[in-house]
Amino acid sequence: MKALVHDGNGIITLTERPRPRIIEPTDAIVRVTLSSICTSDLHIIHGAVPRALPNTVLGHEFVGVVEEVGGDVRGFAPGDRVAVNVETFCGQCFFCKRGHVNNCEQGGWELGCRIDGCQAEYTRVPLAEQGLTRIPDHVTDEQALLLGDILATGYFGAEIAEIEPGDTVAVIGAGPVGLCAMACARLYGAAQVVALDIDAARLAVAKREGLADVTINPAGPNPAAAAKGAELAVRDLTEGRGADAVIECAGGTGTFEMAWRVARPNAVVSVMALYEQNQVLPLPLMYGKNLVFKTGGVDAHCLDRVMNLIAAGRLDVSFLITHRFPLDDIEEAYRFFAAHEDGCLKVAITPPRG
Repeated sequence: MKALVHDGNGIITLTERPRPRIIEPTDAIVRVTLSSICTSDLHIIHGAVPRALPNTVLGHEFVGVVEEVGGDVRGFAPGDRVAVNVETFCGQCFFCKRGHVNNCEQGGWELGCRIDGCQAEYTRVPLAEQGLTRIPDHVTDEQALLLGDILATGYFGAEIAEIEPGDTVAVIGAGPVGLCAMACARLYGAAQVVALDIDAARLAVAKREGLADVTINPAGPNPAAAAKGAELAVRDLTEGRGADAVIECAGGTGTFEMAWRVARPNAVVSVMALYEQNQVLPLPLMYGKNLVFKTGGVDAHCLDRVMNLIAAGRLDVSFLITHRFPLDDIEEAYRFFAAHEDGCLKVAITPPRG
């Protein structure tokens, strides 16, 4: 089968790999009908994910059809349409029982990181009973595609931000994860969503899709000036207080500082961003703000709940899929995605031609 492999030194190659097979009785083999490229795939290629292993098929965000299941898999059978969780988790260990599935003692982020992922024709999904979510017949592949990663990340970011009805929520980063976080902040009752990004086109998407009430471009002569300017702008919207909750999805230079600056005293700052460098927590500068920081990334413990929202028509982020490439052209798709070419937000990878 065709599969995209990275070598651990920044090189990706579309090559031939053997079709995966059942190894453990808890496995499933899924035929990939649609996958995507994620910014965290780029982080792996750039060497910014220390646990990633070379010579691995990339990709972790996908939907498909179950082809085969191991003897211990219950509730799924060949022919089922499924979305796949980015997290591999057992459901039984100390962390899983408390809902912290990304800290599973047997898993975590495995697909496309430590074991072969989904940018291929077929994928082996370990611990499949926990990792698969059935797609209702009336939900399309594109509506379900982002469920297992960036939509789960946006939902988790809103969930741990402790948003209350009527709150003002600031979301830093209007990329795909930030846009998902905005959509989910609405579900938690945010009265005002403020989107902050230096990309005017992405801010326009947030406004056009009804995800943000106010957009702020915090561009400045340097990151510190941009953070201070953003702080003043958000205070102007909130009678001088700052945002009730902040979700940091950008992971850029200075965006961590921006997150704590735009937060009001006693707010929660939910950090979903994956940084490529260490961040500084300048406690003397924020003394007395009494902020709560919650760090996460994806913790996809609630995909059935999010799928129900999709099925009910209350959550639809399929507009994020702006471009499509067949698997044959995935190397070009990576270049296109990394460059944000032609307003690209998310690329969908379809099965190979023929």
